[in-house]
Amino acid sequence: MDQWHKSVCILCACNCGIEVLTEDRLFKRIRGDKDHVASAGYTCNKALRLDHYQNASDRLTSPLRRKDNGEFEEISWDTAIAEIAERLKAVRDAYGGESIFFYGGGGQGNHLGGAYSAALMRGLGAWHRSNALAQEKTGEFWVDAQLHRGHTAPDFEHAEVSVFVGKNPWQSHGFPRARVVLKEIARDPARSLIVIDPVRTETADLADIHLQVKPGTDAWCLAAMVAVIVQEDLVDHAFLAEHTTDSAQVLEHMAHIKVAEYAQRCGVSEELITKAARRIATASSMSILEDLGVQQAPHSTLSSYLEKLLWALTGNFAKQGAVNTHSWLVPVAKHDPRRDRRTPVTNTPMFANLVPCNVIPDEILTDHPKRFRAMIVESANPVHSLADSPRMREALDALDLVVVIDVAMTETARHAHYVLPAASQFEKWEATFFNLEFPRNTFHLRAPVLDPLPGTLNEAEIYARLIRALGLVTAEDLAPLHEAETREAFAQAMLRALSGKLAPLAPFVLYETLGPKLPNGARNAAVLWLAAQKCAMTYPDAVKRAGHADGEALFEAILNSRSGITLTLDEYADAWRYVGTDDGRIHLAIPSLLDEIRKLDTTQVWTSDEFPFVLSAGERRSFTANTILRDPAWRRRDTRGALRISPQDAEALGLQDDGTAIVTTTRGSVEAAVEINDRMQPGHVSLPNGLGLNYDNKLTGTAPNELTDSSWRDPIAGTPWHKHVPAKIERLTA
Repeated sequence: MDQWHKSVCILCACNCGIEVLTEDRLFKRIRGDKDHVASAGYTCNKALRLDHYQNASDRLTSPLRRKDNGEFEEISWDTAIAEIAERLKAVRDAYGGESIFFYGGGGQGNHLGGAYSAALMRGLGAWHRSNALAQEKTGEFWVDAQLHRGHTAPDFEHAEVSVFVGKNPWQSHGFPRARVVLKEIARDPARSLIVIDPVRTETADLADIHLQVKPGTDAWCLAAMVAVIVQEDLVDHAFLAEHTTDSAQVLEHMAHIKVAEYAQRCGVSEELITKAARRIATASSMSILEDLGVQQAPHSTLSSYLEKLLWALTGNFAKQGAVNTHSWLVPVAKHDPRRDRRTPVTNTPMFANLVPCNVIPDEILTDHPKRFRAMIVESANPVHSLADSPRMREALDALDLVVVIDVAMTETARHAHYVLPAASQFEKWEATFFNLEFPRNTFHLRAPVLDPLPGTLNEAEIYARLIRALGLVTAEDLAPLHEAETREAFAQAMLRALSGKLAPLAPFVLYETLGPKLPNGARNAAVLWLAAQKCAMTYPDAVKRAGHADGEALFEAILNSRSGITLTLDEYADAWRYVGTDDGRIHLAIPSLLDEIRKLDTTQVWTSDEFPFVLSAGERRSFTANTILRDPAWRRRDTRGALRISPQDAEALGLQDDGTAIVTTTRGSVEAAVEINDRMQPGHVSLPNGLGLNYDNKLTGTAPNELTDSSWRDPIAGTPWHKHVPAKIERLTA
C-alpha cells in the first residue's frame, strides 16, 4: 500500500527534511517536507534521486569473510561476530588497544552508530580514530580553539554582506535553504554577496563582487582584504577593546602588508580587493563561510585564520546577521588547545583528537612497534575518498585485521577481512549531529521508512554484539539499570553507573537497558537520552526557551517529532556564553599563523614545467554527491564526470568537447572525458567528486584520488591539497 514517510536527505550536511512515497521497497516519489523544522519544504534536485541509494544493486545482505585466495564467502552473523571479537582480542592482547584504529562513524546523517562504536573502542582500550572531518575541517577547528574555543554559525538569512570563501553553496549548500537565501540576497539592492573562488561558480554568477583568485592564492587575497581594513582604519576599535585580547599585535602586523603586491600575487585587482574590504567593514552585519576550496588547498589553516579576522576586526560577532558561537546537542568535534595529542608513529598533531587522514598510511606502512595493526571502517570509503588511493590500498593490505561495516561492497570493503552488511539509512532510526545553527538550533531523529533488508543489521546492534562477545559488560553490571521502574529511578542508577567502570561504555549500557523500553523499536535512540540530559544542563535557559522543561522533556520531544524539533533558542548575547576561553574574550593573535603571514612575502609556486596545471580533484557539481550514491544511473548530466578545462587551454592542447584527455600527476595517470568550460581560468582544471566507483563491475568516470599525493598536505593541520594538485594534461591519441 502506498504510504508517505517523513525522513531526510542524506547527501549533504544540511539533511533537508523530505517525504518519501513508497511502493513495496521502491521510493516512488520524493518531495520536501514542509513541516521540517529547518528546511521547511526546501530540497535540491539530488534528494529526488535517493532511490538509487536505497535500492542499489550492490546492497550487501550477508556477512562476508575473505578467503586465502582473496575471494569472499558468506558466513553467518554468529560466526562473523565470534571471529571478529577473537581477532580484535588477539590484536589488543598482543599490541595493546591503541593499535586498533577506527575510521568513519558518520557520513552525512548516519551518525547514531558512531556513538556505539566509541563504546566498543573504549572497551578495547582503543582511542585512535579519524573521519572526513580530518581531511576538511581540523585546521578550522584548531583556529577556532585558539580564538574562542567554540564553533561559529553564519547568519546569511539576515546578513547585509555575505561572503563565501572556496565555497559554492548553490551546489554544496552548507546552510539551510541555501538556494532560496542566495536568491533573496541577490534580489535585495541593500545587501551584497562576495565570492572568493578561482572558478566562476553558480554562486559567483549571483555575486556583487567575485574575487576570482588564481588557484591556491586565497591566503594572499584574504590577507590583503584584512590589511585594507586595518590600513584604512575601518576596524571596530570599541569591539576589540571590550571583547578581544592581543589585537594590537594583529593590527601592527597587518599594517605592514603591501596590498598591491598581494593583489598581484592572487591575480585580483587592488581596486576590487579594496572595494570588497570596504563593503565588509562598513556593513551593519556580515557573515562568512569557508569550505573545501580553501580547506583542501595550500595555506588552508592560515586561510581559516584570515577569514575569521575579517569578522573579528569588524565586530561581526554576537549579533543578527553576523557569526555566532552556538549550542550543541553533542559536539561534532572540538579541539582543546591545552591537550597535545599526537599520532603514535609520525608524532603528527591530532586536532580535535582525530588522526589526520593523510598520515594514516604512514601510521601503518612501517616497522614501528606502535603502528596500527587493525582497522574498523564504518560508513566510509577511505580507499576512494582519501589521498593517494594506491597507497591506501597498500596500507589496508598490510594490516592484521580490517573490518568494514557498510551497505555495499565498496572499494575499501574489497580489502577487508570481514565485511558486515549494514541496514540503510532509511531502514533504521537515525539522526545527524550537524546541528550548528544560531539562534534557533534544531535536531531531527528520523524513523525508519522501510524494514531492514533481510540479512542486514544496524550499526548499533553490530557493535552491541561485538561488545557482548568480548565480555566487556556483565549482566550483573546492568542489573540495577534493568530494575529501575521509572525514568527517574533509571536516571539515578545511570548516574551511579557513569561514576564507575561503565562510564566508557555508556552508549552500550543505554542501548541494552533503556533501548528496549523505547517506543516503536527506537532502540538506537537510547544514546540520545544522555545527550538530552547534558544539553539541558549545559544550556538550561536556551532549552527552556525552545519549549522543553528539562532533559526528559527534551528527550521525549526528540522521540516524538517526525519533522525535527527546535533544540535550543538563544538570544544574541548568549553567543558570548559559548566562548570557551578563561576570560570570555576572543584571543586574536595566533603567533604561529602571524609567522605564516610573513612567509607570504616569499612567492610560492607548486606547479612546474612538468606539471603546469592546477587540478582541483573533487569538485561538487549538479549531478555529483557523496559516494553512497554508487549507481551512476542517478546522473542525468555529466554522466562521465568530465575534466573541465578553459577554452584557451583546450585550444592549445588540441582538446575537443567530449574528447578524452590524459591527466598525469606525480602519483599516476588516468583518462578523463573533456568538457571545455569558460568558467575555468587558464591553467586550472577540475574533476568531479563521487566518480570512479566500481558498480556492477563497471567503472564510470575518474576516481580523483588515484592522482592525489598524501604527502601534499597542510603543514599545520595535515589536511590534503585535493584542490591544488600539480598536473599535466595531454590529448589522448590513437
